[in-house]
This record gives sequence, structure tokens and C-alpha cells, in this order.
Amino acid sequence: MNILGINFYYHDSTACIVSDGRLVVAIEEERITRKKHTTEFPIHSIKKCMEVAGLTPADIDHVTVSVDPGLDLGKKVFYAMRHLMRSSKFISQELVINSYWKRKRLSRWYQTFFKDGHKPPVHYVPHHLSHVVGTFLISPYESAALLSVDGSGEWATTFMGKAKDCSYTFFRQDNFPMSLGSVYEAATQFTGFIPNYDEGKTMGLAPLGNPQKFYDKVSKIFWINDDLSIGVDLSYFRYQYYASVRYSSKFIEDFGPPRNNDKRAKFEQYHLDVAAAFQLHLEECMLKLARGLYKKTGEDYLVISGGVALNSVANGRLVRESGFKDIYLMPAAGDNGTAIGAAYYLYNCVLKNKRGFVHLDPYVGTSYSNKDIETVLGICKLNATYYDNVEERTAEILNEGKIVGWFQGGMEIGPRSLGNRSILANPTLKHMKDKVNAEVKHREAFRPFAPSCPIEDVPKYFEQHVADPFMLKVCDVLPDKRFAVPAITHVDGTARLQTIHPETNLRFHTLLKEFEKLSGVPVLLNTSFNVMGEPIVESPYDAIRCFFTTGLDVLVLGNYIIEKY
Repeated sequence: MNILGINFYYHDSTACIVSDGRLVVAIEEERITRKKHTTEFPIHSIKKCMEVAGLTPADIDHVTVSVDPGLDLGKKVFYAMRHLMRSSKFISQELVINSYWKRKRLSRWYQTFFKDGHKPPVHYVPHHLSHVVGTFLISPYESAALLSVDGSGEWATTFMGKAKDCSYTFFRQDNFPMSLGSVYEAATQFTGFIPNYDEGKTMGLAPLGNPQKFYDKVSKIFWINDDLSIGVDLSYFRYQYYASVRYSSKFIEDFGPPRNNDKRAKFEQYHLDVAAAFQLHLEECMLKLARGLYKKTGEDYLVISGGVALNSVANGRLVRESGFKDIYLMPAAGDNGTAIGAAYYLYNCVLKNKRGFVHLDPYVGTSYSNKDIETVLGICKLNATYYDNVEERTAEILNEGKIVGWFQGGMEIGPRSLGNRSILANPTLKHMKDKVNAEVKHREAFRPFAPSCPIEDVPKYFEQHVADPFMLKVCDVLPDKRFAVPAITHVDGTARLQTIHPETNLRFHTLLKEFEKLSGVPVLLNTSFNVMGEPIVESPYDAIRCFFTTGLDVLVLGNYIIEKY
């Protein structure tokens, strides 16, 4: 049985193939079109997924879409009527584009893609079921509490429940505009970043501010009630009308003028303090939700998903403070992962197949062999040296203080480079953070970098008692090790750790151990192989282009190494 999963209704359009319960391939449309966070129909990623899986349209048995465009349509119409004078953008987006035009776009693709009488059924899976139930179905847990939190999907902004085997129990949900995600997006825009795009920057900015300066005010703007429902004082916002500016004049009166969205614009101290207060209170809200679910369900584990679940600082606190033994997120915890979640919801909950697949390997995208790379090098007329033991030579280069573009194996799914499409550097050099930000990534100087470390060496450097192969749980760097790895230690002593497991990425694990032989440290600075504003590289061509247009010193493509002279 072959299922084609699709996400494109909101952002991060993605396609995947699930064959007989196994995730064969998943690719984000942005990686191919080079348009970050695209909402376009994923026609290119569908085509690429079919090629990787070796399938034709006639082989597809089911199509799933990670949204139900008719769900809560009446509530949306009623909401639009209540706010008629302010809701033109809301009507355009929700009642015209999402409820009509996107469904029509899907229909046009379907009629073109499937021919000769083969017409597999199309299944619309509600957004939050695609998020969190779909995530549970591919988690390592037999049972777990469920929490999904984002801006909105159809009309819901949260989903709370529990699951066991292939069934789930729904507890409650919040509906738009009661939304933690939308509130945090407004704070992101206030600090000069792009909402629903740059929330990670707000999270990274927060440690530079004093959260107590505005915490009392922020805690009265949004909160979690005792019944675990979200409360928001909407007088501070305009996102509820889909306005281009998501905060109101009252927000500015209380917090000051917003920062200009030019990346060169100066941060005033109060911008940092606002970011710190909104980040801290978001963490407290997520903790209250998680603790409530822990008390209600008695489960040992929590599955979380949605855009807010990408807040790795909050996730780290959930691991340490919620009561759960651990949490699971798929590597594509945002809307990109809903293509996968919808496919598994269909396979396990609708078609009643047993669970069996556990998503611990994020390298489910395209891959290129050494022969493919050799062909590209010839076309580009580039000189490269082939190394049988490329890990040993790369470790030497990194130990010399050079910055490396590392392109290997299957491409990762999700927003983090996890060791196959990565930029790597020596974390022991204090200046390396500023050097990579300025010369390679071309991004804000405050942005931190993540460490990758073999799972067996984690206790030597980090206060982390659980695995984190997807780089989604922030932890503390051990105080006596912060001097040893200054380039990956944030100003507050934390790091967004990735644990490396030889069974899923032997080459990257070997590289880390080779680097340890030379430096004494089994840790590398690992950031996504791209520049600010662009998606992670997909192909050798993308990697070569990025290499020659940035301050990268060395490019490693498979077993080939290219150096700048």
C-alpha cells in the first residue's frame, strides 16, 4: 500500500511517501524551489518523492492532505460576520483562498496527475490530528499524552489528549483567536523580525534581555486558565483580523516603539526585555499545559507538535520540569511534518493497520552518490580530491580552524541541519561564532550555534539526560566545560544540543570521534547549510553555489573535498 501525503494549506509545503507503513521519503518543497517556507502546491516535491520511491501515479493507493478545509467553516463565517468591518483579509485568506482556491488547486493537480481511470481516494485529515496524533503514531511510545500548539489550523490553536496503540482520546482544544502561537508571532514582529517565520530569532534574542522588566504586564496579556484553556487580552493585538501589523497601539503604549524590520536596525534594551518576557511566559504557559496533562493522564511520556513545539528552550524545560520522563517531536515538528502525520493517521487510524514504524532517522530526503557528485564536479569544471577516509581529513581541516560545508547522504527533513546538510566549525575557538555569523551565514551577531555530540559523550559536556537527535531540546552546558566549547555556548550557558547516534549517522559520528582525537573535544559547531533567508541546500549544485558565494573555506561532497586557494 502506497500513501502520498501532502501539506500545502498554510506554510512549509511538503510531500511524502509511506509504503506499507514505512516512511520511504519526505521532501519540503522549499528545498527544490529555493523559496523558504513556501505555501505553493508541492508539485516539485511530489515528483521528487515519486522518483526516490520508484513509483508511478498508478502505484498510489491513497492521497492524504493535512487539513480539512470544510472543518469549522460555519464558525469562520460567523466570526467574519461579527467583525465584518475589520475582517476583509480574514475573509480573503480563510474563506476564499483556504476554503476554495487551494481545494481547487488540489483538484486540478489530481486530474492531471492521475490518468487512465486510476483515481485513488483523497482523505482530508484535520490539521491538529495530522500534527500530534500523526506524530504519536511514529513515536517510540506505546502510549503518551498529546499536546499540539500553533498559530491556528482550520480553527483550532491547540489539541490536548492521550493515545495508546492506534487510538486516541480527545480532551479539549482552543480556537482562534485564543492562540499562543499568534501572540508570540506578534512579539516577533515587534522586535523587528518576520512573524510566522523568525520566531527562532526571538527565542535566541531573549537571553540578552531582562524578562522581569515586563513580565507582570506580559502575564496579564496571555495566560493559561485552570482548565488548561488559553486566555488572551485581544486589545493588545490585531492578528485576529489578519492585519499586516499584528500588535495594536495599546501594545506600543505599554512596551514602546517597535524595532524597524531592517536587520541593520538597532536593538534598544526594551526590545530585548520584551523578547525575554514573552519567551519566559510562553515557557511557563507550555509548562502549565504539560503539567496539567501529566496530572490528568498519568502517562510517562509526552508527544508534542505544532509551530510552538519548535521553541526548543521551552522543550528543554518540559523535559526537566513537566514530570514526564521525556518528550517526542518529529524532526519536522511544524507544518512540514503534517504531511507525514496525515499519512500515518490514515494508515493506522482509518485503515486500521498496526503500528510498526518509529521515526528516529531524519535523513529521509534526496541523496546523491559519489558518482552523481563526480558528474556535477565535471560539469562545473571543479578540481576535487577523493578521500577514502574523508572523516579523518575533514577532522584535520576543522581542527585547523577552517569552516566546512558538509554534504552527505540523505537530506534531513525539518528546519535543522542534522549532519548531512551542515556547516561545521571548531567549537573550541571563541571567535568562531562571530566568524560564521558574519562571513558565512550573513545574519545577526546574537544568533547562537548548536553543538553536535556523540550520544555516549553527552554527559561529559551537557546537562542532558535524554537523547535529542533532532536538535529540539535546549539544555545547559556543564559550567566547567563552557570555556572548552565557547562557540556553541549561548550567553545564558545553554546550547541546542544534537545527540549523534552511529546507527542513524555513522559517518557524522565517525567525524566527531576523529575530531576528538585531534582536539580532545567530541563536539562540533553545526548549523544549517544555507545563508539567511534561503532554504537548506538540497543538491550538490546548491552546495557548490553556497560554497563559492560565502566565507566557507572547504566543501566536502561525499568523499570529495574542494578547497579554496
